Amino acid sequence: MADVQQLQEDGYALDRDCTTLSRHVLEQLQSFGADAQDLSALMNRIALAGKLIARRLSRAGLMEGVLGFTGETNVQGESVKKMDVYSNDVFISVFKQSGLVCRLASEEMEKPYYIPENCPIGRYTLLYDPIDGSSNTDINLTLGSIFAIRQQVGTDSDGTAQDLLQDGHKQIAAGYILYGPSTMLVYSIGKGVHSFTLDPSLGEFILTEENITIPSHGAIYSVNEGNFWQWDESFREYIRYVHRTEGYTARYGGAMVGDIHRILVQGGVFLYPGTEQKPEGKLRLLYESAPLAFLIEQAGGRASTGIQEIMDVVPEKLHQRTPLIIGSKDDVALVESFIEKQTQHQMRERSRIPQ
Repeated sequence: MADVQQLQEDGYALDRDCTTLSRHVLEQLQSFGADAQDLSALMNRIALAGKLIARRLSRAGLMEGVLGFTGETNVQGESVKKMDVYSNDVFISVFKQSGLVCRLASEEMEKPYYIPENCPIGRYTLLYDPIDGSSNTDINLTLGSIFAIRQQVGTDSDGTAQDLLQDGHKQIAAGYILYGPSTMLVYSIGKGVHSFTLDPSLGEFILTEENITIPSHGAIYSVNEGNFWQWDESFREYIRYVHRTEGYTARYGGAMVGDIHRILVQGGVFLYPGTEQKPEGKLRLLYESAPLAFLIEQAGGRASTGIQEIMDVVPEKLHQRTPLIIGSKDDVALVESFIEKQTQHQMRERSRIPQ
């Protein structure tokens, strides 16, 4: 009764407006069967991890030993922030108690983390980036977490998690948590994209918007232009085009979740191309690109490497990287047109060279 009274005082209409995340999953699946309840419970655990990380971030500047680097590097060769370690540990701790997840795979861990007591019954694997945008941690800017759920195939008796090396269509759910002025959770289980906002007074993620649709075109392009001279000429040509074309606006916040959320709502394109030294790009396919591609496609957008749909890419290793072009359909297609033009030009040049 206390919760109902609080909702009424806060102006909630006691219907769709106060739909919680776990209830929404069950409604989406139109089922209270075992599989639906499992997925609802998994999303509830992801939400709990988000609440714990959001609480830690909200007090980070007031607590000792929370901010800064650990002095170590992760499997990606990147410097590890203390919040990276904390957030990764939060996801592990939360899912240890779930009984549903046998493995967790994170960009912070070289190998999957197994929960032996869950494995006889746990049929799912959580893949996640615990903190996206670590460079923003110490300066109080937007951060995020990215997640995907996959069903385990086989027993994985040799502990190599080879069944995870499948394309993005094998994901059964994906989304992100955005830590900003408010904490938001955006998810899809293949039935549209839906957003929830954390109400701290209730400790619940409350439905904000259902069936989000990304505009087919947007004015925003989001890319780290500091890498301009390291890109292939096709990407440089695209940037020159938007510089001289009226109506485009650059927005880049250093945390992909924040940039993707803006594009999901307002339209546009996010780019993270490969470079001459690292043509495979920086972003991890299983933990970042594929989950966000799943989500954006459910909203009516697209995600591409420039030559292949992200959702069709089959990884050869757990921490595989990939270039990423993601956002509104028309804007992704425009970037691809510059890549195609450059490819055709290179083919013509090669045909002129005497054999």
